[in-house]
Amino acid sequence: MNRTLMIWLAAAAAVFILAANTFFIVHQTQQVVVVNLGEPVRVINPPGSYDPGLKMKTPFLESLVMLDKRNQSIDARREEIISADQQRLVVDAFVRYRISNPLAFYRTLRNEATAAGLIEPLINSSLRQVLGEANAKQIVSDRDNLMAQTLADVRARAARSHFGIDVIDVRIKRADLPDANQQAVYQRMKSNLEQQAAQIRAVGEQNRREIVADADKQVTITLADATKESFTDRGKGDAESARIFAASFGKDPKFAAFFRSMQAYEGVFADGDTTMILSPDSDFMKYFEKGPGAK
Repeated sequence: MNRTLMIWLAAAAAVFILAANTFFIVHQTQQVVVVNLGEPVRVINPPGSYDPGLKMKTPFLESLVMLDKRNQSIDARREEIISADQQRLVVDAFVRYRISNPLAFYRTLRNEATAAGLIEPLINSSLRQVLGEANAKQIVSDRDNLMAQTLADVRARAARSHFGIDVIDVRIKRADLPDANQQAVYQRMKSNLEQQAAQIRAVGEQNRREIVADADKQVTITLADATKESFTDRGKGDAESARIFAASFGKDPKFAAFFRSMQAYEGVFADGDTTMILSPDSDFMKYFEKGPGAK
């Protein structure tokens, strides 16, 4: 009984191992290179076709290499490039590609991890060649045209290398000055901005002084004109007062004399503490004794 059970268990295990090494599932995003004793023989679900699902292979003789059918991205390491005008730039780029010939890809690159290490130097070499013929201003402002040239160069290099890939796009993420150069540029920009700020402040101070001086001038002129007008008006008023007084004096000399005496009394006795020593028959005091009719 136990021996029969062991035979059945061994047979089941053998069938399971055989099935595990025979059947496999291909996802719709994958393409599979079937390798027979180290030599790639066929591709399942290759580019341009749609054949995912459950598949079979020769057990123990054939192995599988799963490759991604989707677009792949490689971020190239930052490279320092010298432009045509001898400017040092640090360029950070990336490339997108897809596997177009899985058999050639397997023969030359084996898998995606190895592909990244071999495609990256190709990108950097192409960037050095194309960007090295452009100046720094073109790299910053005419980037699309330079990227088109780089893409064409990378495609040609990949074709010559028989990588079995289609390069879709090459782009520069950043193109900066090296850190040491950046500090020098920042300091130069800072100095220029400080000079501009000092010049603007000087012009502003000059304008302020001119405005203040003009305002002071206008104030002086206005005060002088007002003083002149006030003296003119005062003179006219005094002249009119004198004329009226002279006219009234001519009409009634006695009243004029009395009025002048009253003004004199007011000026002398206004504070209430004035002491005068006069003769009783003094002309100055006659209106105190005889009133307006005094002679």
